[in-house]
Amino acid sequence: MAKDLLYYLIFPGLIFISVAGGLLSGFDRKITAWLQFRKGPPLIQPFYDFLKLLLVKETIIPARGSVLTFLAAPVFAFAGALISGLLILLPGFGFKPGFSGDVIVVFYMLTIPSLTYIIGALAAGNPLASVGASREMKLIISYELTFLLIIAAVILKAGNTIRISDIIQAQVEQGAFIGSISGLLLFIAAVFCIQAKLGLVPFDMAEAETEINHGAFIEYSGTAYALIKLAKYIMFFILPAFICVILLGGISLNGIQVLWTILKIMGVVLLITLIRNTNPRVKIDQAMRFFFIWMNLLVIIAIVLILFGL
Repeated sequence: MAKDLLYYLIFPGLIFISVAGGLLSGFDRKITAWLQFRKGPPLIQPFYDFLKLLLVKETIIPARGSVLTFLAAPVFAFAGALISGLLILLPGFGFKPGFSGDVIVVFYMLTIPSLTYIIGALAAGNPLASVGASREMKLIISYELTFLLIIAAVILKAGNTIRISDIIQAQVEQGAFIGSISGLLLFIAAVFCIQAKLGLVPFDMAEAETEINHGAFIEYSGTAYALIKLAKYIMFFILPAFICVILLGGISLNGIQVLWTILKIMGVVLLITLIRNTNPRVKIDQAMRFFFIWMNLLVIIAIVLILFGL
């Protein structure tokens, strides 16, 4: 029992996931500043932002809408992100073997934060929040199919196993999946799915500060918004970690593999940061067309290549 609490609350649980997510978010902001020839904020700026929202800023309740639903949405977003992280990292680091079908459960759990953002926005009673919720809803419909196909392709490539630890073991025996043509195509599609799941440019139309003033989050402040920030920090860590687990040979805490794990995760984050700083925001219909046609086609080609052993 004590060991389980250690896993869930400290490492690789709540504290580790939150700190790692905050540091990666700070790394993203630092790289963004350098690309724009600015000094940028300190690496730990996300922690300052979180603590300021949590301890200083007042939580303002919108006059219209459902108060209970509005306040519950950030809690469920945080819970969904945290549980997803545990399901990925416990078998990823070798603490627990996971269970049959855990990769499917992870797929659904990773959807919870985005769904709760929609529910919270609709509960706010603000027209701009409703616009953001509508855009987020359409975005989910488009990229989730691609993400599901990516997981299906990984399962097929790993010998039809639906357990994360077995997917990692398959890569230990065969080599990282990204080393094949099909694996490379899956990685490209996965990076864009991560971009959309995190709501980063070019898929940030649900927040779109210059158009709808943070959209789905326009009414959030104080502790409620701090939980949303924390959920986003966690997602910023566990989504790249998940890609490393299913496509880049896994993650490890053994010897020099620790450094290699850090470099892989930071490499994925760096790629995401470069994409969001070199592309303009697209319209929601362009995003849907991009995933429905081009990314789905890319993943289908990868699945066909897998069937031919490529």
